[in-house]
Amino acid sequence: TETENKTEVTEFVLLGLSQMHEVQLFLFFLFLLFYVIVLPVNILIILTVRGDPQLDSPMYFFLANLAFLDICYCSVTPPKMLADFFSQQKTISSRSCIAQLFFLHFLGGAEIFLLIAMAFDRYVAICKPLHYATLMRKMLCWVLVGTAWAGGFTHSIIQVAFVVHLPFCGPNELDNFFCDVTQIIKLACTNTYTLEFIMFVNSGLVIFICFVLLLISYSILLTHLKTGSSRGKNKAASTCTTHIIIVFIMFGPAIYIYCWPFCRLPLDKVVAVFHTMVFPLMNPMIYTLRNREILSAMKRLLVQYFLQRGK
Repeated sequence: TETENKTEVTEFVLLGLSQMHEVQLFLFFLFLLFYVIVLPVNILIILTVRGDPQLDSPMYFFLANLAFLDICYCSVTPPKMLADFFSQQKTISSRSCIAQLFFLHFLGGAEIFLLIAMAFDRYVAICKPLHYATLMRKMLCWVLVGTAWAGGFTHSIIQVAFVVHLPFCGPNELDNFFCDVTQIIKLACTNTYTLEFIMFVNSGLVIFICFVLLLISYSILLTHLKTGSSRGKNKAASTCTTHIIIVFIMFGPAIYIYCWPFCRLPLDKVVAVFHTMVFPLMNPMIYTLRNREILSAMKRLLVQYFLQRGK
């Protein structure tokens, strides 16, 4: 009976970012300010791409989807974290914990595959410019986006399928502000070495391979642009450079977290904050700030909106 009672772990305790009340208040207002400023900009990017006929190209279609994915991704853990700053008992039920884990890996995986689709789009635009309009039709763009979502779902289901059947009999403290597979596995009352290795392959190895492939592909594209004589190659090179920046921002923290799942590292919490909250919302903004067309379109949309409000 005692053993059966031990396995009935129905909730986990989240230790959060800090135990000091003053630090918690500071972090709360800092993150809240960040969301109030940055989140509307991402929504504006989506509205601009959807509303401006001049941005009716696959590149901007993928950017709008990236912004949407990032908004969803940043809605998984921060609301709970912000609420916990004012809560004495920072707990999360086991079901909510699994749901949080699922959506984190679902949306994160989908974003990785979407970045691969964006790299494919740039390859066709730069290396096959005469066939670009024929190849990159709207239907193919939707298929690539759908494949990205399906890939993220498959990756996440594999994670959850292994974790959901693990026995938990205490302790139930997670030294972070959200649930992730690298920490939950440590609390299981069983030998998890094989499972950790499977998770490393499913997360760390896949992330690292995709990162290397994307860097190689963009390096080849930049070399092609440097040696070629096509018109608008400066603009294309700038777009590729922006994509490389986003790839580093997206993959850097993910590689840090998931390529060493067997041990804790000193900067785990700091990297987790940037990985789940800050960087995702910054991705579309970085792209936007380096793109004159979308900046002009955003200005036109805002002017049109305020003129209509004025009437």
